[in-house]
Amino acid sequence: MSRTKTAETIENVEFPSFDASKATDQMRAFAEKGVEQSKEAYAKLKTGAEETQKALESSYETAKTVSSDLSLKTIAALRANAEAGFSHLEALIGAKSLSEVVELQTAFLRKRVELTVEQAKDFQAVASKAAEDVSKPIKTAFEKAIKDIKAA
Repeated sequence: MSRTKTAETIENVEFPSFDASKATDQMRAFAEKGVEQSKEAYAKLKTGAEETQKALESSYETAKTVSSDLSLKTIAALRANAEAGFSHLEALIGAKSLSEVVELQTAFLRKRVELTVEQAKDFQAVASKAAEDVSKPIKTAFEKAIKDIKAA
């Protein structure tokens, strides 16, 4: 008896008609939309990559320039320190008494400390400016990218 009920139920069930042409049109529209979205995403990615490359190139050039400036400043400081050391040595050789040696040594050390503090301030200023200059293109590109993301 349950077999006849099952057969009757199956006979009474209607399946919706399937229109293959509508399904094909929907699949085509879905695929075209996917292709269009992929093209847009690729264009955005390409633009972003080009902007990042330009920012990195700019940062590299700035770093190269700043590095040269910092190297020249270091060489100048080393030269000044070496010249001061030789001048002090000549003065010590020419000293006539122990009190004159102590006086020369005290004056030399005081000048060295003052010059070292001055050089440290100069290096700090150059290094701060260098860090700012090197990071500026990357910072600008990052801010633009964030702005573009918020706009989208």
